[in-house]
Amino acid sequence: MIAKYTYGNPLDTDAVVLKMNATVGKPEFFSVERTPEGIVFSLDLAEEDIIFGLGQSVRGINKRGYRYRAWNIDEPCLSETRENLYGSHNLLVFFRASRCFGAFFDDPGEVLYDLGFTDRTRATVTSKQGSLNLYIITGDSLKGIAKEFRRLTGRSYAPPRWGMGYIQSRWGYASEADVRTVAEEHRKRHIPLDALCMDIDYMEDFKNFTWKQDAFPDMKRFASEMKQNHLRLVPIIDAGIKQEPGYAAYDSGKEKDVFCKKLKGAEFTAAVWPGLCCFPDFMKQESREWFGDQYRPLLDAGLEGFWNDMNEPALFYSREALQEIYDRMEALRAIGKDHDGMWRIKDTFHRLANNPADFQSFYHRMDGNFVRHDRVHNLYGAFMTRASAEGFKRYNPTKRYLLFSRSSFIGAHRNGGIWQGDNYSWWSHLKLALQMLPNLNLCGFLFTGADLGGFGLDVTEDLLARFLQLGVFTPLMRNHSALHTRDQEIYRFGSWQQMRDTVTVRYALLPWLYSEFMKAVLEDGMYFRPLAFDYPRDPRAIRVEDQLMLGENAMIAPVCEANAVGRYVYLPEDMLFIRFRSAADYDLEPLKKGAHYIALKLNEFPLFIRKNTLLPLNAGAESTEELDYSSYTLLGWVTEEAKGRLYRDDGVSTNLDLDSHLTAMSALPGQADAQGILRKKTKI
Repeated sequence: MIAKYTYGNPLDTDAVVLKMNATVGKPEFFSVERTPEGIVFSLDLAEEDIIFGLGQSVRGINKRGYRYRAWNIDEPCLSETRENLYGSHNLLVFFRASRCFGAFFDDPGEVLYDLGFTDRTRATVTSKQGSLNLYIITGDSLKGIAKEFRRLTGRSYAPPRWGMGYIQSRWGYASEADVRTVAEEHRKRHIPLDALCMDIDYMEDFKNFTWKQDAFPDMKRFASEMKQNHLRLVPIIDAGIKQEPGYAAYDSGKEKDVFCKKLKGAEFTAAVWPGLCCFPDFMKQESREWFGDQYRPLLDAGLEGFWNDMNEPALFYSREALQEIYDRMEALRAIGKDHDGMWRIKDTFHRLANNPADFQSFYHRMDGNFVRHDRVHNLYGAFMTRASAEGFKRYNPTKRYLLFSRSSFIGAHRNGGIWQGDNYSWWSHLKLALQMLPNLNLCGFLFTGADLGGFGLDVTEDLLARFLQLGVFTPLMRNHSALHTRDQEIYRFGSWQQMRDTVTVRYALLPWLYSEFMKAVLEDGMYFRPLAFDYPRDPRAIRVEDQLMLGENAMIAPVCEANAVGRYVYLPEDMLFIRFRSAADYDLEPLKKGAHYIALKLNEFPLFIRKNTLLPLNAGAESTEELDYSSYTLLGWVTEEAKGRLYRDDGVSTNLDLDSHLTAMSALPGQADAQGILRKKTKI
């Protein structure tokens, strides 16, 4: 059941698709108070309470005990001290054995969460601007609340099937020759690959919707050649449009009046990669239509996927902020060089990028009204995603395009996926990537994944190997790294054959992974879940922080520690343990409910499936288009009749009817060996 409570005059965030009237009275569970800091929602916490939600945020799956902030920001250091990241996902789900409920704070501005940080027995949520819709979701299970929330906010985005293939990306591919070399190095080593991302280097002077004519002399021909080799090109698109007369996007945007303005009507500008830029007013329908149509030259060239970036929006500096820095530095000359002066000088420069004053200095037009940017700041990236997706739909309404974004708000999950942000090559970020997944899924973002290996810093060989093993199971499987870091393509490393073998498992599992993903989309479920969602009465399962349920009947437990040669796992029920080394090299071992230590060499990683369920394992291929979607080996621990459902469609059309694309699977104990282990080759 869902109840809506309205405070102040909230703006339409496009997060909710279920239209409903507000309930009169106080919301269940919370006390509400207006304070000088904003409107504050509070509730007492019992010792056993667990808090899920907040999507893209640091720390564990259970968010209790820390403070968080909904305010999208370009900040790559995803350390435990970060209170806010690239996305704002204002859903909390409170769980204990006797009670569970969800609370969605539909507020596009700054929201503060103190989830037992100040007082462990109390949670408070503060809406700084005090205008929002609060939705309280009640149900008899965590899964039920997740399903109700999806009913409230809409069906999750489904990518084309090739978008779930392995993707290689790096900031620094600056020419057709660079991209072609990376493709050839994968193909000649038989490393499966479906797409190559192009970062800002492909653009002419970093300008959106352009490409360097000397480096990419014929983009349409190049894209066609790549596609003949079962590869797609996926370029980056940033939010800022360079303020340069004669640049087509700027000229047409200025003519159509699509850019954000200052209060007196001048264009707001701030520097990003191309220099001073204007920023499309994505809150305005005409601006979204204009922006979505700007993709047409790239779509006409045959490109079928894009990643949107720098859309928090990220601001390197504005003229005003830069002048303030100069003035402050001049004033600091007189302070001298004591310790106080040193720290004040250092802190001055921290105010340059993403300056709060800049976010308060420009305006959007929403429903004919001027709205200051900081009131709707967290919507900017989400509405950029919306503009892109709507443009693709106008271009070809029957085709799915790959689209994922850095910044987001709930509601954007209907139009595209997200990646987890510009992480580092740290072991802690491998574990963080795992722990973000279920809360992102809870908030509707099913198509997601981390930058495998880490975006910043120099990855170690063993860290990349373990990152790839997690990536085998994430819908977005992209190896991405930054300029001036160690080359991170698989073939650069001495153990590349073992890493290649890991990627072969992705392709052997891909028809099944795609099936589990699409069932989650079409049944309003979760692809990844905390164990508490499936075993809410198991006190050990509900506290597990490094294992996740996947799809209907599986569990993952990746190795997230350096130099580990195994790990402990907790099985809430009897499961079949599959130790993968490659698509063709794996062990099967039945394990009883309980705690187990499992040995896992650097080239080995686990998957667990429930007893009397079936895993269809494909022979694999070097691209999604080359897979045989009819031939499988059914794996299982079968002691009674085992059943399953496999979803298959054409992988590209928008016809996503569940019933017409499901095929039943089954096996009987007599088809298994004496231990009950099934390895049955079959056509499905």
